[in-house]
Amino acid sequence: MTTMAVPAVTHRRIPLSRIVTTELRKLLDTRSGFWTVAAIGIVSMLTTGAVILWAEREELTYRTFTTAISVPITLLLPIIAILSVTGEWSQRTGLTTFALVPHRGRIVLAKAIASVGVAVVAIPVAFAIGALGNVAGTAIAGVDPVWDLTATDLLLLVLANVLGVLIGFMLAVLIRSSAGALATYFVYAFVLPTIALVLAQSQDWFHDLQPWVDFDFAQNALMDGSVTGQQWTQLAVTGVIWLVVPLAVGLRAVVRAEVK
Repeated sequence: MTTMAVPAVTHRRIPLSRIVTTELRKLLDTRSGFWTVAAIGIVSMLTTGAVILWAEREELTYRTFTTAISVPITLLLPIIAILSVTGEWSQRTGLTTFALVPHRGRIVLAKAIASVGVAVVAIPVAFAIGALGNVAGTAIAGVDPVWDLTATDLLLLVLANVLGVLIGFMLAVLIRSSAGALATYFVYAFVLPTIALVLAQSQDWFHDLQPWVDFDFAQNALMDGSVTGQQWTQLAVTGVIWLVVPLAVGLRAVVRAEVK
């Protein structure tokens, strides 16, 4: 009696690029994700129009437009990252996702790449809208356009917004609930900076300590366009405290959490 040899079957690992593409599609396919991304362009145009209408003639500079546009962008982009992660739990798609790709770390990495990718594309588009507003606004006002931002300044603004996206991503990984992550992000973005500001103004000991423990304060140096060596160090130290350590804790929880 002879036995037939069964050929060995090898399964190829799904490429990370395909997972990233899938996560991008999932991010934009939902109503919340699509309109959040679309809101970046819509809000940028509305903000540009508001600057043209109400800014003084001497304030019509490219920095004015980008600064105004950066305010809503810093709120919208982290929301995109949060929804990208928490959707697996709030919409209960995690069972399917993690069944197709059992290595959860690759899914989380793909979501991070997709979220940062959206930010890297959306921010220059928003700043391009600001550039058009600068040209149109100065033409309407009858003054020469002022381009008071260098390429380095723009790159630092992009970096500041990407760090904001990563903060939202970290909170989503750590909390894994849309409502909880969004509420925590708004506390981080509005409540904590206010408390830190009041504390720094009233307590001398915290005034000197703030740049080393306040990540939002350290990021403001990127917005100003001039970053010293000490400020880069402060950004790195606060980034470890507020971003790296909580993200590591969240990743460990994601790997071990039961998906229902």
